[in-house]
Amino acid sequence: MSAVPAVEPLDADPAGLAGVLVVDHPLVQHKVTLVRSEDTTTDNFRRLVREISQLLTYEATRDLAMETVAIRTPIAPMQSRVLSGKKLCLVSILRAGNGFIDGMLELLPAARVGHIGLYRDPETLEPIEYYFKMPEDIQERMVIVVDPMLATGNSAIAALNRLKEAGVTTMKYVCLIASRPGLRALRAAHPEVGIVTAAIDETLNEHGYIVPGLGDAGDRLYGTR
Repeated sequence: MSAVPAVEPLDADPAGLAGVLVVDHPLVQHKVTLVRSEDTTTDNFRRLVREISQLLTYEATRDLAMETVAIRTPIAPMQSRVLSGKKLCLVSILRAGNGFIDGMLELLPAARVGHIGLYRDPETLEPIEYYFKMPEDIQERMVIVVDPMLATGNSAIAALNRLKEAGVTTMKYVCLIASRPGLRALRAAHPEVGIVTAAIDETLNEHGYIVPGLGDAGDRLYGTR
């Protein structure tokens, strides 16, 4: 029997985890275990990714700006808080990012949505952009960039670079599983961008896939392999 890859404790590399929030809620961790399993069917994989994305959204939006407004309940008038400022923009790194967007929009139905198309060169593992579509006022919005897997970090870095070129100044990055090398690379390139994830895995294989990971998230979401 082959050995099961071990994942180091989250505090094994505290410097590399600065600015990274690992959502260790029991419900999240239970669903992460199910979504990792090769026995999970395509329909259940989609459902689990959608559910996990909602739980991660809850944490990623904890510091949104608010303001107080006057309302009246059926009993009495009161002052109560609502979100303030421009609506968020959720940016999906195609194609797997769309599996996250669906769940997030259930909590943030008024959010705008942008898309960045990137594919990874199989030889160099470097990202190549083929699509970029954002709201016209993207530079005025807080942006949450989403992609289920943070592997080498190259695609995430390229996406954040591109958004900064478009004038975005406030961003977060949300993923399902991150590799420790990918986290280090992303934090080095964009140290001001907060990262929210459900799990950190230690290594990558020779093809740039996270180990133990969950395989290719896009293929598992769309049943293409």
